[in-house]
Amino acid sequence: MADIEKYINRHKNINRGYRRLDVWKEAIELFALVKKKLNIMKSISFKTKAQIEDSGLSVPSNIAEGYSRRHLKETIQYNSVSLASLSENYTQIIALLASDDINEKWFEIYDKAHYSLENKLIKYQKSILTKLIKKEGWNTDFKISEMIETYGIKKEE
Repeated sequence: MADIEKYINRHKNINRGYRRLDVWKEAIELFALVKKKLNIMKSISFKTKAQIEDSGLSVPSNIAEGYSRRHLKETIQYNSVSLASLSENYTQIIALLASDDINEKWFEIYDKAHYSLENKLIKYQKSILTKLIKKEGWNTDFKISEMIETYGIKKEE
């Protein structure tokens, strides 16, 4: 797998904060694991491969979009979509196991990675729900400091 850390840690701004989330990073890793496997499989149709790729890519994409919207309720909604896509991806992969298109050894690797990601995503979702229940809101303090530092915008006195 390509070393994405060098890309994750550059060109930082207020919209790219999701890149620090372990859950997002694990979702990228799970997608890469599945994509590599699909690339070498000849026994399944293009349509099936596309559906599996789409559900896998939906997970980190929705985590990022929910985070970037910067509102707790929207983050919760997008995390819910990510969890649903993760379940969809698992169903597709286990169907390939049942049809003998993938072997148990590879499935065990996938299942371990999937389970870890699923639990982290559930925990992340609970943390956002807790913030909403406590009426904490989304912390946007760093936006102001970034605008001041990066763009030279001055605070009103």
